[in-house]
Amino acid sequence: MNPADALAAGPTRQAELLDSGELTSRQLTEAALAAIDRANASINATVAVFADEALAAADAADARRSSGESGPFLGIPIAVKDDLDIAGKVTGKGSNATSTVPAQDSDLVAALRAAGAVIVAKSSLPELAIFGFTESDALGITRNPHNNAHTPGGSSGGSAALVAAGIVGIATASDGAGSIRIPASCCGLVGFKPTHHTMPSSGGWHDLSTQGSVAPRVADSALFLDTFGTFPTSLVAAAAKDPEPLRIGLSYSAAAATKALPLDPRVRAALEAAAETFRSAGHAVTEVKIPYDTDSKSLTVRYLAGIRDAADGTDDPSKLEKRTKGIARLGRPFGKKAVDWAIRKGQEWGDGIHDKLGVDVLLTPVMSGPAVPVENWKGKGPVRTVLAMNSFYPYTAQWNHAGIPAVSMPAGKTAEEGLPLSIQLIARRGDDARLMSLAGQYERASV
Repeated sequence: MNPADALAAGPTRQAELLDSGELTSRQLTEAALAAIDRANASINATVAVFADEALAAADAADARRSSGESGPFLGIPIAVKDDLDIAGKVTGKGSNATSTVPAQDSDLVAALRAAGAVIVAKSSLPELAIFGFTESDALGITRNPHNNAHTPGGSSGGSAALVAAGIVGIATASDGAGSIRIPASCCGLVGFKPTHHTMPSSGGWHDLSTQGSVAPRVADSALFLDTFGTFPTSLVAAAAKDPEPLRIGLSYSAAAATKALPLDPRVRAALEAAAETFRSAGHAVTEVKIPYDTDSKSLTVRYLAGIRDAADGTDDPSKLEKRTKGIARLGRPFGKKAVDWAIRKGQEWGDGIHDKLGVDVLLTPVMSGPAVPVENWKGKGPVRTVLAMNSFYPYTAQWNHAGIPAVSMPAGKTAEEGLPLSIQLIARRGDDARLMSLAGQYERASV
């Protein structure tokens, strides 16, 4: 396999090629840097490229392998979302309002370096990771590799675009209201949001946010989480085996603040096909209605207070986009007592929802349709933007509020625009291994 093909194959396959000596880390890294030079102009998915540092890290990884060392990410090129600190580099967070240069790596970046991963670039995101599309005054428009007229989603849109374009095989991503699963859905990737408190450098927006990755395959997501997270059993092993028969609740319930957009018939067809796939595999699939009550919707307190705090924490809040300032103002009324109440209600709701519905896993949409066109919400004010996004993305944020694992899985493409379709699977708190097993089974059945 040549280095360019290996990049698109993902880190699991790359590690096999490095272990066998068929490829070196330097070859993979040179291919990634060449791919950025060749393809990034059309998608605008990088904030910074670290060519010299990456080649030096690749050479160091090759030397470690030559001395007999091995490891799942030793020598693997990776992009890092620009919400994580890299020592000596500005953590821009998609904004002109940040300028401080961190003195040390974030915990996840430090773990990547220790594992021998090769950081080739930082990936783009919308300002302060607020939006479900990746467009900002600071960085411009990031585009979907499947169709440049459409968004790669957000806020981990740059990471998803780089992986979908085959520039890197994996990239870090974070998810505070759907920001792993939405870009994965837009770009035809696996986006696994793990149980909260399992990954380093997590906890933003009053613990709504967790770190993870976007990757081509279930095994790649499992490898990343196993390597850098803390789980009671191996997710890689779980991904490789079918789960026992499960009770799966198919739900079209939406948690929009006003009214959810109608579900695109192509998304509905993908969900119905997935339900049949699971039935054929021996699972019991029944349609259920998720009760999105006041407890579930109290996440708004955490979301808006988190954005307020992030805006206040920038180096120069006056340089924030007008829309960002307006959303931050919406969070002003929410003090510590309100936030603590919302955190408690989210956990209580999440801990009971599966039992209340009598299911082990939920099967839902990720979005109301395939990826929207770029600049779909351009010019809208803060309230209109939040409500419009919530109407299109009403299926993800409650699971951040609950703190439970959820994964976006590719489910074909639209015939007209060539845009990916997806499904979402949601499990109980701490049930990451079983969710990974079900995702792996679905992936194998969909090939």
